[in-house]
Amino acid sequence: MVKNFIKNGTAFLNSQQTNILSAAFVIMGMYGLSAILGFIRNRLLVAVFFPQFKWQADVYFAAFRIPDIIFQILVVSALGSAFIPVFSGLLSQKKEKKAWGIAANVINIGLFVFLGLAALAFCFAPFLSKIIAPGFTPEEMRLLISLLRLLLLAQGFFVISAVLTGILQSFQRFLLPALAPVVYNLGLILGIVFLSRFFGIYGPIFGAIIGAFFHFFIQLPTALNLGLEFLPQLRFTDPLILKIGRLMLPRALALTVEQLYLTFALALASGMPAGRVALFTFAQQIIQFPVNIFGSSFGQASLPTLSFEAAQKRLFQFQKTFILAFHQILYLAVPAGVVVLVLRIPVVRLLFGARGFTWEDTIITGQTVALFSLAIFAQAATQLLIRGFYALHDTRTPLYSVFLTAILNIGLSFFLARVFNFCLLNRICTLNSPVGLALAFSVASIFHFLLLFFWLDKKVGHFNRLKVFLPAGKIFFSGFVMAIFLWAPMRILDHLIFDTTRTINLIFLTLIVSLIGFLAYFFLTWILKIKEAKTLLQFAKKIR
Repeated sequence: MVKNFIKNGTAFLNSQQTNILSAAFVIMGMYGLSAILGFIRNRLLVAVFFPQFKWQADVYFAAFRIPDIIFQILVVSALGSAFIPVFSGLLSQKKEKKAWGIAANVINIGLFVFLGLAALAFCFAPFLSKIIAPGFTPEEMRLLISLLRLLLLAQGFFVISAVLTGILQSFQRFLLPALAPVVYNLGLILGIVFLSRFFGIYGPIFGAIIGAFFHFFIQLPTALNLGLEFLPQLRFTDPLILKIGRLMLPRALALTVEQLYLTFALALASGMPAGRVALFTFAQQIIQFPVNIFGSSFGQASLPTLSFEAAQKRLFQFQKTFILAFHQILYLAVPAGVVVLVLRIPVVRLLFGARGFTWEDTIITGQTVALFSLAIFAQAATQLLIRGFYALHDTRTPLYSVFLTAILNIGLSFFLARVFNFCLLNRICTLNSPVGLALAFSVASIFHFLLLFFWLDKKVGHFNRLKVFLPAGKIFFSGFVMAIFLWAPMRILDHLIFDTTRTINLIFLTLIVSLIGFLAYFFLTWILKIKEAKTLLQFAKKIR
């Protein structure tokens, strides 16, 4: 019995997902589990550090800024824009031996570059800390330098893990790569629960290092079974390595520009009252949940298929695949954004309302979430748009779009958070508040989405306008109606039935109102004959 369990479990973890929808739902499920663990992690962080050491939570989140920049430049840029298209292309041409040689070479070169960047970040940590958080006190700055240096160790595991993820996804094995963030968050949770009592704020940092190791280790056996070998080689002049470098460079630059905005936002937030950096991070985490669940999952699941169709010069099929994934993202991301917007206060209270998280913290986080939520659909769809360019081996266009978006974002952030006291409904004011940063981010995200769609439409010879915009218009209209079906029951239940000062009542309120809203959305999209409603129902029956 134990042998059969292990055998079946291993087969399940290594199973192939042969179409975009099934692959996307596998990634969604794991992203959802990872996000839930992420919310648990931050709620525990609030419970442990907010009552007395709120400033340490600010420093903790700020410490991830430089390691995250290294991660984005080396890992994300190489994986999405460069490695998978080249590796998948070699596999489609039956050049497996060459593909494995490239994979081993990319790992070695990635580690070589990482060691150089990590050494520079370690040595210049005091200087970098003053740039990313100029508003911190000397005590906060000393702690920031120490945490930053420790977190660099985790990024080394991520460099290798990224290539393993690319290999597994190229073979249409999406479950283990999607499970990797889950074990990473488990490491962080263990660090908070068990290590923080001995090491204080260093406990979660040690947990991050442990989680990063298992992020790499959980994918290693399957990659080795598929054919990966670790070879002692550094062939910088290999034509395919140079091609990966050419594809990767614009994406690396684009991600650097994106990280500059986030660093600028952190610098602005560091000069605000204690806890504002943490609250801004919590609001971002809530928004990233639907963006990753629906945007990143469909983007990752679509990339191998889009890359294959682009390599085979099947442009019409490329357009068809893209439009299908685009509508599936909108169909799921639009209602998610509506739920987050309308139910922001109950959601914030449920996720972070631990001891030490005050009502003022709840209101500020909720206001920030509200303005972030306006661009959930745009951020989710952008994940697919960017990968559409990558599949066409075009990484320059996304770079130009990110550069223009960052200029808009940074300019709006500065003026809304430091210059203009712009208020919405006389309640949500942007001056010297993370709310201003959220509004700037949403405006820039929608601009980024529109710009990328316009440029991709031109590059592929123009999509069928009716097939793209008619279903999209129906989805947005259904989302608007859904907002009414959410808001009215919430107001009635909150004022007349439930005492929401109790957590159990708050949970029931959120679940009941969400169910009413989603049912209204589904039935309206069914009546409007939106194809994705039927697809979702068929997929639910298949799962059952």
